[in-house]
Amino acid sequence: MEATGTDEVEKIKSKFMSAWHNMKYSWVLKTKTYFSRNSPVFLLGKCYHFKTDGMYTALNSLQSCLISGNVEEFRKDFISRIWLTYREEFPQIKGSALTTDCGWGCTLRTGQMLLAQGLMLHFLGRAWVWPEALDMDSSDSESWTAHTVKKLTASLEASLAAEREPKVLSSHPRGRSKRSWDDNERRNEVYHRKIISWFGDSPLAAFGLHQLIEHGKKSGKIAGDWYGPAVVAHILRKAVEEARDPELQGVTVYVAQDCTVYSSDVIDRQCSFVDSGKADTKAVIILVPVRLGGERTNTDYLEFVKGILSLEYCVGIIGGKPKQSYYFAGFQDDSLIYMDPHYCQSFVDVSIKDFPLESFHCPSPKKMSFKKMDPSCTIGFYCRTVQDFEKASEEITKMLKSSSKEKYPLFTFVKGHSRDYDFASSPLHEERNLLSEDEKKRLKRFSTEEFVLL
Repeated sequence: MEATGTDEVEKIKSKFMSAWHNMKYSWVLKTKTYFSRNSPVFLLGKCYHFKTDGMYTALNSLQSCLISGNVEEFRKDFISRIWLTYREEFPQIKGSALTTDCGWGCTLRTGQMLLAQGLMLHFLGRAWVWPEALDMDSSDSESWTAHTVKKLTASLEASLAAEREPKVLSSHPRGRSKRSWDDNERRNEVYHRKIISWFGDSPLAAFGLHQLIEHGKKSGKIAGDWYGPAVVAHILRKAVEEARDPELQGVTVYVAQDCTVYSSDVIDRQCSFVDSGKADTKAVIILVPVRLGGERTNTDYLEFVKGILSLEYCVGIIGGKPKQSYYFAGFQDDSLIYMDPHYCQSFVDVSIKDFPLESFHCPSPKKMSFKKMDPSCTIGFYCRTVQDFEKASEEITKMLKSSSKEKYPLFTFVKGHSRDYDFASSPLHEERNLLSEDEKKRLKRFSTEEFVLL
């Protein structure tokens, strides 16, 4: 009886916190972001030039402005990226009373966004944009915000009442009729929805919060804990390894060890021989946990970060600023462009047909000075073939050498396997554990990476 009472108290506490977070994280989309017309804007390898009569262009769906040049193309590209944020009222996380990740799940969300971009490159290609991207107008953002504010009182009252059924955002189709889509557009929309469904907030979703937390338990993390970029990289690797969907069998994830990418280990992950003797090749998403300085980010690394985000096979950076994790996807001048997961939205049941897509696409970009960036981050890039990986490793190595003023680069590509080096851990041992003992020791160097999420 005592245990039952404790559970009820935890549920009530969780609902009070959910109500508070709804209020706290409901204003993310209200601030306007300004871009200079004089400098190019890069977004995951694509470059845009803005031209207007004024000095700055405001890129925010909450305001209307006369714009020309490539602003609309940039907005369509940005909005097409998958945005994963705090959610509430999702199915209870196993082993806890939590039905929301508000206040603690932002690094997991930024990790999800990076992985989602990798899967979009794999299934849709970098040129793909969501046909309905520019149909998202101010009413979307304003209605979501009003929704969360109104729920402040409702959540508090409901916390003392019986359990509610999870709310699902209503669908309101708009834009060009899907009947007029050609076969390629229909195929792309199938994958668009499928990718989002893999990140659904339910226990069965391959890369949903529930599954990521289960994988994180093997590294000592539980729901409600704070996660750092390096730990999230290993969680994503394990999640992809254990994904059962046949569509995902052609993708693998490699996490660099001690800031070193072992080329033979990557190629082994990409190529395996089947019974017929032919090589079964996979695309690889390479994740590299790094530190861009000591307690503060070293500005000498700015050009390298820009260079990475200028690559078309870059899938972004899991990073942020102290106390908050962001998904960095581009830059202009010395400011980083990012998507912010600190926005509380209602649970969406992605298992239903034609579930609403709007809440998975961010209507407005945000900018942050590079100087404010937390030094701990995880860089990601995607290679479809072994040849792509070899080309990428050469290109990034040149970039590392040219941009580094330090004696040693941020990370390196070396030939051979990790097992060829005495200090490297055994790949076989890593396969049985989320983190090997050696990896756990190495991750101590990232001990200051944990974002203190408030």
